[in-house]
Amino acid sequence: MEAEQFETLKATLWDFMKSEIYPNEILFFQQVHKIRELGPSHWRQPPIIVQLREKAKARGLWNLFLPVDSAKLAGRSGGGLTNLQYADCCEIMGTSNHAEFAAEACNCSSPDTGNMEVLARFGTDEQKKMWLEPLLDAKIRSAYAMTEPEVASSDATNIRTSITRDGDHYVINGRKHWITGAGNLDCKIMILMGRTGGKEAPTYTQQSQILVPMQTPGITLVRPMETFGDDDCPKGHMEILFEDVRVPVTNILWGEGRGFEIAQLRLGPGRIHHCMRMIGQAERALSLMCRRSMSRRAFGQQLSEMGSIIQQIAETRAEIDQARLLVREAADRMDHLGNRDHYTRKLLSLVKAVVPGMAQKVIDRAMQIHGGVGGSQDSFLPFAFVGARNLRWADGPDEVHWRTAGKLELSYQTKSSPLYEIGLYEHDKSVPFRAKL
Repeated sequence: MEAEQFETLKATLWDFMKSEIYPNEILFFQQVHKIRELGPSHWRQPPIIVQLREKAKARGLWNLFLPVDSAKLAGRSGGGLTNLQYADCCEIMGTSNHAEFAAEACNCSSPDTGNMEVLARFGTDEQKKMWLEPLLDAKIRSAYAMTEPEVASSDATNIRTSITRDGDHYVINGRKHWITGAGNLDCKIMILMGRTGGKEAPTYTQQSQILVPMQTPGITLVRPMETFGDDDCPKGHMEILFEDVRVPVTNILWGEGRGFEIAQLRLGPGRIHHCMRMIGQAERALSLMCRRSMSRRAFGQQLSEMGSIIQQIAETRAEIDQARLLVREAADRMDHLGNRDHYTRKLLSLVKAVVPGMAQKVIDRAMQIHGGVGGSQDSFLPFAFVGARNLRWADGPDEVHWRTAGKLELSYQTKSSPLYEIGLYEHDKSVPFRAKL
């Protein structure tokens, strides 16, 4: 999208946030609370989301996440934005009191965004017509089934759910958990990752991804998983049992053994979208921190006059901006090189490791400055804190991303860095280092 056109879009999005999202934040939580009281069998999007979706569509704030290339493959017009441009929009949407409230209204929320890109890139024409088109119109929701309770799923080679060929069908058996969105009544399709290849097959060709309609016999929603006592109604993160679930062979995505390739292409953008929104959450926390410090007095002076508070505000500004720059560099490289380039992969891992931790730290500071109210139901901060903490597990724990980034850095240093061979002047140890200077 051209720069001038993009600035107009951002202005429209900001106006939508101020006129439609922020004024309805409390109503959103009230409606969610009523849905929660009915129990998981009644979970679906609250009425305010349905209303706001129509307004977002009318204002051209629809499917902003969909890149130009995916939009062409989907046969639709998407946001027409680069990853770098979407970073700005995603951050703005992330300033709502629930990280995905505005994103839901604009059909830009997880896990649907990642699933729509998978279908656009790897789905057949029939699969696109059946599942992608209603997802793009927000007529249905979707889920992505990868994580399992029996194994350390941060290493996806451990996944054990079996996908076995039986004539014209695949038969699926296994158990998944933390399956986001599966508890919603509007969730009609899930993309499941499981094992089609035996141990004799190369490690990264043993897994495949397949489309599984939610109404298929043999699927049992065991329970919604809770984090810090929150079930994340009405989206939910379900534990699911698959017992002899039969789906047509035509439901396989991109062919057997392509599961890891799909996962890498899907999780790269998905992870960075989460982090873009989390920067928006941190920005809102900083604004609340500043507002609170300017309005409260203690020990004869405003909080904003206390040296420690001023320093915390400055440190917070620096930490948010550092994280944003990391996100923007990763997004820009994705635009120009895709997400398979080694340096881009390293940046994506660093973004996922850095941003949630930064947001958690910033939100914690804001809670501290607010005192008891900062941890109460009168503030959005506890929800934001839990969201940031959960994101340090979602799409892989911090340690996995640090490990990936570290291995890629070691590879770069040993193969490409112009400084690596310099070492500590080991060629002439007889002369002290200072003398060399």
